[in-house]
Amino acid sequence: MSHSLETEFRQELHHIAHWWIKNTVDEKHGGFVGEITNDNEVRPEANKGIILNTRILWFFSEAAIFTKGAEQHAAYASHAQRAYDYLLNHFVDEQHGGVYWELDAHGKLLNSRKQIYAQAFAIYALASYFKLTGDENALNLAYKLFELIEMHALDKKYEGYIEAFNGDWSELDDFRLSPKDLNSPKSMNTHLHVLEAYTNLYVADKHRQVGDAIKRCLDYFDRFIIDHDNAHLRMFQSMAWEDQSNSISYGHDIESSWLIWEALESLGESDLKKRWKPLVIKMANTCLQQAVGEHHEVLDAYNYKDDVLSEERVWWVQAEALVGFYTAWHLTRDEKFKRAAEDVWQFIKRYQKDDKGGEWHWLATLDAPHRGDYKMGFWKAPYHNGRAMMEAIKLCAKP
Repeated sequence: MSHSLETEFRQELHHIAHWWIKNTVDEKHGGFVGEITNDNEVRPEANKGIILNTRILWFFSEAAIFTKGAEQHAAYASHAQRAYDYLLNHFVDEQHGGVYWELDAHGKLLNSRKQIYAQAFAIYALASYFKLTGDENALNLAYKLFELIEMHALDKKYEGYIEAFNGDWSELDDFRLSPKDLNSPKSMNTHLHVLEAYTNLYVADKHRQVGDAIKRCLDYFDRFIIDHDNAHLRMFQSMAWEDQSNSISYGHDIESSWLIWEALESLGESDLKKRWKPLVIKMANTCLQQAVGEHHEVLDAYNYKDDVLSEERVWWVQAEALVGFYTAWHLTRDEKFKRAAEDVWQFIKRYQKDDKGGEWHWLATLDAPHRGDYKMGFWKAPYHNGRAMMEAIKLCAKP
């Protein structure tokens, strides 16, 4: 991979970080604001979600680690601390354990539900903050969340993780992560981010129990979530793992391919890697063959129930495709994956980045006039694109 590309990725990492530092700090109520429009207008009374807060914490922690010794390090570390402090002071449920789902702009509790996806992102972020600071309180909280997931969400009868619970960890009827999702008790998305979170926690502290949980989660992907016939993911499942999906998510397909490989690398077990490698490559190749649009971007999804292809170009899908294709290239040395990654990067630069206002558009300019929901908000943080830049830089440095 060329040195010039590595330079571009590094510059873009700092561009992303600087936009978030400049625009998103909530000086009035603490932490970070809840939403910024596509035109960079702050919505000061927007609610604050746990997903946004933990992703900000994760990003600035990792960016600070990444820039240790560089001039940007102190600013990134201070913003990681800001996100960590706000998490501790406002999102942690001291009575029942876990993290809350949503607060108002002033930090008042609005929704105490315990979405397992959210508990996982808190673990993911706290592990990175611990790696940055060595703060044992952050690590201890991550382990408390790990124990809560294993205690309440692990399905002892059918295996896997149940989606969500009420604030007191009692059962609920509406499992949905967002209104667009199916009301299924198990999902690919939650299992993917549990795997991602446990991987980061294991990298941070190498606890055997966490390593065992990673292996178990990989086994769920192998037996229940990945369709081995077509190398796509089953998105939604019943309690007994009956497939309830109606669509393919190309972004999740390619994201899962490299996150699964990252989990395998964290375990360091050669037999497991050898067994999984062909499937990881097959997933990336399937995405390359089926999901790439006319501008070399990766399209969003295909609803096979209604035979509808969603051709929107979503920011996070391009970010994950960049990393997924580069990872597949490193695993195979097949130039088609390298070309695919570089083509996605050219697409991002031309259509996804907002060169005037900063950050990336939710939807590419090709999808105009609709530009997506916001520039920053409940579901849009510097996590996908910031992570893509750091991962791409690391892959550039690999032999």
